[in-house]
Amino acid sequence: MATRLRLLTAFAFAAGLLAACGNTKPNPADPAYIGQEGPSSSGSMPGGSVLGDSSLIFGTGKDRPGGPKAGTDAGGGALGVNAYLWRGALDTLSFMPLASADPFGGVIITDWYTPAAANGERFKATAYILGRELRSDGVRVSIFRQVLDNGQWVDAPVSPITVGDIENKVLSRARELREQSQASS
Repeated sequence: MATRLRLLTAFAFAAGLLAACGNTKPNPADPAYIGQEGPSSSGSMPGGSVLGDSSLIFGTGKDRPGGPKAGTDAGGGALGVNAYLWRGALDTLSFMPLASADPFGGVIITDWYTPAAANGERFKATAYILGRELRSDGVRVSIFRQVLDNGQWVDAPVSPITVGDIENKVLSRARELREQSQASS
């Protein structure tokens, strides 16, 4: 009897999960557009994307159907968050190794980074892009710091000034990217 009850509970749970999936929207990206290569099909990552056109990954392509129109701050294209803030955060944190990035949820997580000048100290960052508009409250950064103490990494405080400086650099880079985008259109 208990086995049957567990099976019914598991079935009901699975059915609930499947029913929740029924409300999803189809991917708005045009498959024909995704397959196209950009103007520089170098195939490398440093300037932007694997396909060569960084606007494809970051949703700022001017020729993309449904892309941002001139004079708007959305810069979102296919992203769930503001593309300029997203790219600004990636550029600002690029000196740290990237652990994960979710452009739809707006979360960037770096791996631990040890500066060359600070032996016995390491840092990790998480950036949250909070919306689709380019605003000063649209980005939050958390910095984590650890120091080496008797062979063990121990959490240490981070100055709020440091966190504010990183957030300001992300915002400055995002504004710069928006200006470049508007100048080229």
